Amino acid sequence: MEITMLNVGKIEEGFVLDHIKAGKSLSIYEHLQLDKLDCTVAIIKNARSGKMGKKDILKVECDIDMLDLDVLAFIDLDVLGYIDHNITVNVIKNGEIVEKKELVLPKQIKNVIKCRNPRCITSIEQGLPHVFVLSDEKKEIYRCKYCEEKYSES
Repeated sequence: MEITMLNVGKIEEGFVLDHIKAGKSLSIYEHLQLDKLDCTVAIIKNARSGKMGKKDILKVECDIDMLDLDVLAFIDLDVLGYIDHNITVNVIKNGEIVEKKELVLPKQIKNVIKCRNPRCITSIEQGLPHVFVLSDEKKEIYRCKYCEEKYSES
């Protein structure tokens, strides 16, 4: 079998989310609401990586000044850190990386995941934000701020 390389060119201005766990790029695209941007967005899934085996990459080419604020303020770093804290955020200007941000697991996340406990106050008070607090950093466990229910994806 012949291996062919896919070449996705470098961007002149915007940001690149690199080292995304394979298969997580669409979730990030939705959480960051990248569909609302009037920019070119490239989603690269299952790219070969020496360090990770396979990885996803998101490239967003846009006028950073158009975002009206610092690009790192525009990108919700807590959401990214929760989804995959190994992501590297690269801010690009004139085809060069001008800023690089490594992520960490956020201590608290708001309105990213929902509490499934039917007795939780968030089930009754519809306007209440769903707030989860990091309770075990090693095991990456989050618990509801109100009822302490452990979050699980299943």
